[in-house]
Amino acid sequence: MVIDRNTHLDLDRLETILRAVRGQPILVIGDVMLDRYLWGNVSRISPEAPVPVVDVERETMRLGGAANVCNNVKCLGALPRLLTVLGDDAVGERLQAEVKAAGLPTECMIKDPSRRTTQKTRVVARGQHLVRADEEDRAETSGNVAEALLAQLPACLDGAAAIIISDYGKGVVTKSLLETLLAMARERDVPVAVDPKDTHFLSYQGVNVITPNQYEAAEVLGYKLRDDQSVTRAGTELLSRLGARSVLITRGEKGMSLFEAQGGRTDFPVTARSVYDVTGAGDTVVSAFATAQVGGATAREAALVATHAAGLVVAELGTAVPDVDALRGSFRDGGAAWDA
Repeated sequence: MVIDRNTHLDLDRLETILRAVRGQPILVIGDVMLDRYLWGNVSRISPEAPVPVVDVERETMRLGGAANVCNNVKCLGALPRLLTVLGDDAVGERLQAEVKAAGLPTECMIKDPSRRTTQKTRVVARGQHLVRADEEDRAETSGNVAEALLAQLPACLDGAAAIIISDYGKGVVTKSLLETLLAMARERDVPVAVDPKDTHFLSYQGVNVITPNQYEAAEVLGYKLRDDQSVTRAGTELLSRLGARSVLITRGEKGMSLFEAQGGRTDFPVTARSVYDVTGAGDTVVSAFATAQVGGATAREAALVATHAAGLVVAELGTAVPDVDALRGSFRDGGAAWDA
């Protein structure tokens, strides 16, 4: 396995990439959700059951799924577009308001009266995530809604520098949508980055990069990624089966492993000094990788940017996005090279 040991990304190169990213349109397609947080304290156990009673002190709302991907793209300086479906309900109205408040576009958010908008409610007390309650529908879009998605594609894709598919398995991404989208991307030579769901995993043919975590990769391939040998086998097999240019497997505390079609595996150790919450980390990885490549980064440079960006968001409690100044600081403090 051949690795270029001389490749390096210093702060000047990072600045060049970030400057080139500014204002570049990136289309994000996928499942949006509202992340609702109830924050409080625990001082007693319920007399009704052996569970803690949380005295809720405040409630916050944050963007999740493809909406969080959009927010990440925006925070890194690019210009996101969002094509998605949400319910015609109170949660959908709140989600749309949060999207607007974040300065993100809402014109391609299609409403479907037959489905609920996905909302994930997390109860957090004294810094501990106690429970999560999900409200959602997972049926694939069909009929008029599916037609509306396809009808919006040409305008949303016009002039886009990249496409990010954020597939959470909530129904927006379907096989027929993927077939049309990937064909249009090939015709227009637009790179596609995918944060995958196992349902459609082998339909992401010919993409620029796919960013599964080790459990998603294991589920699709049928064997666990227990050691370096199995990780190498998985990355090589996914490259071959998908015809992808690169595969970036996220491995939790072991960092990330990048596999490129021209050969070679590159490992990126964790940069986070502390990990409080991994919620949304996958959104940040695919966003940072795709956005950096729009700025001219190589796959290895993009993976390094993604590693540092993810290190920033997991150090915060709750869904978060990377700050560009903090990203610069991470490179300055944590180094800017990878393990060969």
